Amino acid sequence: MMVSRSWIHQLGWMVVMAVCLGLFLALSFRVHAVKSEVQLAEREIIKLRRETLMLETEFEARANQRQLAEWNTVEFGYQAPRADQYLASERQLASLGMPSLPGAPSPIRVARLTIEDPASPPQGERAMVSPLTGRPVEFTLAREQATGDFAGAFGDFLAEASPVRTALAAEVAE
Repeated sequence: MMVSRSWIHQLGWMVVMAVCLGLFLALSFRVHAVKSEVQLAEREIIKLRRETLMLETEFEARANQRQLAEWNTVEFGYQAPRADQYLASERQLASLGMPSLPGAPSPIRVARLTIEDPASPPQGERAMVSPLTGRPVEFTLAREQATGDFAGAFGDFLAEASPVRTALAAEVAE
């Protein structure tokens, strides 16, 4: 069978292209492998630099311990804590506190829930009291709009106090 020369020529070029493509893929895989090794080496270098910095800092601190000890005793008057300086409980810590001065505000107390006897009649609503003055607080807005509900009155109060105002729209007469 006769094979034309152009067909053999085309087949040769296809083989050459396939070899070139294979070499290109192998080379690109090798480049990516080397690139990842370089990144790992850079990370290791950064880690070693940080460790070196930490060790240098520790070395300098240990080298200056005698000087720090002198400063602590001579200039600052610091001493290591003794065993009798440790406290056993919170009560011992509280006993070290100073008594309150005259005219000082009373300490903040924690609120407690008292469960009333269900058989006793319910007490009336308690008035809201100001935590600063201790006097009952009155809502003048709710009193002025006694016909409306409290939520509407409070909403109006918030709308008036808001720095962002709603636009007033009016119908345009044609």
